[in-house]
Amino acid sequence: MNRISLVIQEGALKSYFPDSQVSRVGEKELIWKGTLKPTALSPTYTIKLHYKTGKNPTVYVINPKPLKLPEGKDQLPHVYSTKHQQLCLYYPKDKEWNPSMLYVRSLIPWTSEWLLHYEIFVCTGVWHGGGVDHDPSENKL
Repeated sequence: MNRISLVIQEGALKSYFPDSQVSRVGEKELIWKGTLKPTALSPTYTIKLHYKTGKNPTVYVINPKPLKLPEGKDQLPHVYSTKHQQLCLYYPKDKEWNPSMLYVRSLIPWTSEWLLHYEIFVCTGVWHGGGVDHDPSENKL
């Protein structure tokens, strides 16, 4: 498995999301901030993707903050942190994501899918996005 260069990841992110912001520290770290709107009727969400070599990427909803919760709920489903709105997009132990995957073809669409399931959760109080319970410390390669 060959890791895709962060220069290529940056180029793909800028190509797909020209109004987004990308900062990169050589081949060690990349941060992307952009907006996603999972459906035509959805609000716009500001997303932050952070990747450091040797670790799994982290993805956060940075706006709106806090994300709305349905009545009677005090935690976001399928996240590593409700407070920081750090999303869980895949199961690290199953190696569903790896550094040979373009963010624009994996993490970004998965984030949009998570947001769609979140919007349904807000309306129904039930998470239909699947996933497994896990320990936040699992977010390592």
